[in-house]
Amino acid sequence: MAPAPPSSTPRISDDERRARLAHRQLLAPGRRAATVEEVADALVGLHATDPATVYLSACARLAEPSTAEVERGLYEDVTLVKLNSMRRTLFAVSIDAAPYVNCSTARAIALKEREGLLKQLRQSLPDWDERRLVRTEREVLAALAERGEATTAELAQDVPALRESMVVSPGKPYEGRQSVGSRVLRLLASDGHVRRARPRGSWTSSLYAWAPSPQLPDVPVREAKAEMARRWLGSYGPATEADLKWWTGWTLRDTRAALADVGAREVRLAAGPGFALPGDLEDAGQGGDWAALLPGLDPTAMGWRDRDWYLAPEHVPFLFDRAGNVGPTVWWNGRVVGGWAQRADGEIVWRALTDVGRDAVAAIEAEAARLSAWIGEVRVTPRFRTPLERELVR
Repeated sequence: MAPAPPSSTPRISDDERRARLAHRQLLAPGRRAATVEEVADALVGLHATDPATVYLSACARLAEPSTAEVERGLYEDVTLVKLNSMRRTLFAVSIDAAPYVNCSTARAIALKEREGLLKQLRQSLPDWDERRLVRTEREVLAALAERGEATTAELAQDVPALRESMVVSPGKPYEGRQSVGSRVLRLLASDGHVRRARPRGSWTSSLYAWAPSPQLPDVPVREAKAEMARRWLGSYGPATEADLKWWTGWTLRDTRAALADVGAREVRLAAGPGFALPGDLEDAGQGGDWAALLPGLDPTAMGWRDRDWYLAPEHVPFLFDRAGNVGPTVWWNGRVVGGWAQRADGEIVWRALTDVGRDAVAAIEAEAARLSAWIGEVRVTPRFRTPLERELVR
């Protein structure tokens, strides 16, 4: 645990931290963005484990919410890139941020992915070794270059090795089989050779085609980590050392080095010692009332390890699953006050877990109507179901 800062260290209250959310996380109506790239950069990255989250998170912050705008960035201009990165989680990041995300976190994860896959292949399929894996990857990339875009199943028509399957978790109660193809394509994506192209189906679908990925420039690892710390503090700071370590998945040593490299200033938070960027110590002020309906795994809800300053501990069992994944949340002036869901008939329903007052109810209802208007006929079920979300859809 870091030592307590001296009394002369600037103090930033929880109220000030919540006020910053309205501006930096683009949640106040007057702060909403024009493009999906602006949203991604404001949050450093958009959680993408659940395909719907990218759209829901972006449109909550767009002045004119539109699935077409998100698809433009992801699939037409390819100015958003999905990388398996922070905390071994899939994020959609801007093409400007991608080199830093790649070199600070994604490459190290890709190396572990390769080691893990080779171990599983050797255990389950003795004729597989590193040379065969590399040869198969080359064949996949050649087939993909010929096709332009293709699903894993389509690529398996050209590369028969992808049709093989291997045993995962042998000897465990949950032992099963997994296709070699799914793992090889995931590895190629982790290495930055392929990207997830437009899904086959609606924007909520997980059945992606694959396409060649734009090659990202190299950045020295330490420089990349420093830039990531700078971007994160600019969006999520002031925050604790433990928050940054948790969010990135870095070691404590790397976290401290990155904070030092950006000249982070020590501050006092209600949670204990924290850090802010140089020149970022002024009171953010109050930007007026705001409400937001954010999706499961939204970056704002998952941005810090310590959440007590915006989420009452007694609300956690209603809004998180057992693995620690947050579900859809309702926000009022920088606090999580409840949750929401979409019923089978399309109705957006929500429930407050605390008394929020009439002004908040009116603002939340307006956000629910805004969300319903752009979603239209699409039905969204979070990949990670939470107790309150399940209850609301009954």
